[in-house]
Amino acid sequence: MASGGADRAAAVRRALRALVATRGFHGASMGAVARAAHVATGTAYTYYSSKDELIVAAYVETKAELARAAVADVDPDGDPAQRFRAMWLALHTHLLTNPDHAVFLLQVDCSPYRTAAHAASIEHGGDPLLAEAQRPDLAARLAPLPLEVIYELGLAPAIRLAADGRRLGPAELTAIADACWRAISVDAPALAPADR
Repeated sequence: MASGGADRAAAVRRALRALVATRGFHGASMGAVARAAHVATGTAYTYYSSKDELIVAAYVETKAELARAAVADVDPDGDPAQRFRAMWLALHTHLLTNPDHAVFLLQVDCSPYRTAAHAASIEHGGDPLLAEAQRPDLAARLAPLPLEVIYELGLAPAIRLAADGRRLGPAELTAIADACWRAISVDAPALAPADR
């Protein structure tokens, strides 16, 4: 694909994210996406044979950008809790500066596209966030929970806060990141059994 084609395909993905973030999936027809991307509808179909394919491609790209941003400044020698905090804060910062990405991710995660999008994201590999979570020292400190639960308790709050556009101070964000770590780690003290 020539760079002009790559630019047009990227414009189509950006337009889809923006439209889904503001109008939802029903407001993001291929025609609407093409208009927002300033290309002909046929051109959009040249790159993506269907809206479903486009949504999955945009999701894979969004998750890859997010993962790269989340681990860019992580100290590889830091304690797992410190690395998690750094990733959480970087992830939140990236999404706060790209709010349509945050809303798009939430929309996909609450839709029938979720399973296909997650599978495609994993299939494309190279997810540095997942690689970080699989490092032995961090993995050993994660609670024995399904990956989806780790994601929901650990990282999804950062996405939701960014999608909401709430501006919180550094101390509040650090406290939330640390609470997310406690929710997914074995470092958190166990609660006493509830009385029945």
